[in-house]
Amino acid sequence: MDHEVRITLRLPADLHAWLVAEAKRARRSLNSEILHRLEAGRGDISADNASP
Repeated sequence: MDHEVRITLRLPADLHAWLVAEAKRARRSLNSEILHRLEAGRGDISADNASP
């Protein structure tokens, strides 16, 4: 990433809990898990378990 932007994101509590659990399962931080899923969703990476 050449430039990073900080944002505030509001999530429903159940979605947050699910993302936290998925991040823990994948041994990623919550931030890395969200980035991984966003990048996979736009086709930048394969949907495997590789960390961003």
